[in-house]
Amino acid sequence: MWWESLAPLSRLLAIALAAPLMVLNAWAFSTIFGYFRSLFIIILVAALLAFLLNYPASLLERIGLQRGQSTFVVIFISLLTLISVGITLLPPVISQAQQLVVRLPELIDSGQNQLMLLDERFNNLGLSISLDGLIVPAKDTVKVQLQKLAGQTLDFAVNFTLFTVVKVLDIVLTFVITYYLLLHGEDIWHSLLEWLPTHVQKPFSITLRSSFRNYFIGQFILAICMGVSLTLIYLLLQVPFGLLFGLTIGLMAIVPFGGSVGIASVTFLLALQNIGIAIQVLIVSVIIQQVLENIIAPRVLGRVTGLNPFWVFISILTGARVGGLLGVVVAVPTAVVIKEALNAIKSLKMRAAESEPLLVSPTPSEPG
Repeated sequence: MWWESLAPLSRLLAIALAAPLMVLNAWAFSTIFGYFRSLFIIILVAALLAFLLNYPASLLERIGLQRGQSTFVVIFISLLTLISVGITLLPPVISQAQQLVVRLPELIDSGQNQLMLLDERFNNLGLSISLDGLIVPAKDTVKVQLQKLAGQTLDFAVNFTLFTVVKVLDIVLTFVITYYLLLHGEDIWHSLLEWLPTHVQKPFSITLRSSFRNYFIGQFILAICMGVSLTLIYLLLQVPFGLLFGLTIGLMAIVPFGGSVGIASVTFLLALQNIGIAIQVLIVSVIIQQVLENIIAPRVLGRVTGLNPFWVFISILTGARVGGLLGVVVAVPTAVVIKEALNAIKSLKMRAAESEPLLVSPTPSEPG
């Protein structure tokens, strides 16, 4: 209760002294994070993988395997799955992405022609609306970006070998750290928790694990269902670049609002070529998304985050500003942990206020 005991001027002085220190500490942490960014990213990705792979490893332990054996089996199956997916899906996806980049100027021209036809129909109806100006700036911008991309191709070819080697080393290092975190994760976690006060250790551990578990399991299941279902439907409808578009929307659905952004982007690209196909894709995609998010996901997973959509959006923007793509991925569960911590502090203050004795003034005695 020390804060309440301070006078208003003392509170203002405390805030004025603390604000520069907070800004200085934030700048220092940002500088340190920027210097060790690649190492922090590897450790954080490895920690997330170990956190998710711990559940099948624990299941194998219940069957009868030892911790080392279950860890080796889970890592081996994960690597095998990753390699299989990379061999089967990555080449056609890369091929479709290259074709899309090559055909992008053609799509822009097609979209301009469709707008001109729509403009003629408006003029025939007596409506003087010029739609041609909407596509010309975008067309010029795309051409400029393609020229820059062509100029950077040589530099990319020169640095490609070094880039590939570094990334392969990062991937290998990530899986090595994941293996050791799976093997000794409990000991490492308990050693970190010891730095917290004793009465906070267990609630913090439970809140952190449940928040990350519910969020990532929910988002991964939703993303897999959306990616698989949309890819199959796009291939059935013979949508151009159907495999690329379906898998891209599925990957974007890992992040809240990412599926909606992916559907809007795919619809826009298809509308440049054929408005009819774009409308079909938009209707089917929205139906699948609504069924998964509002009917199937709540029944299977329940309320995953408990955050208001506004705070989810703010946390995603903050995570993107602080940590880029990885910050976006971990922003929502981190916000859930902060929310639970604030709720715990609020409940403690309310309990402290309720436990204070009430000061009752003595009742004056009636005259004799």
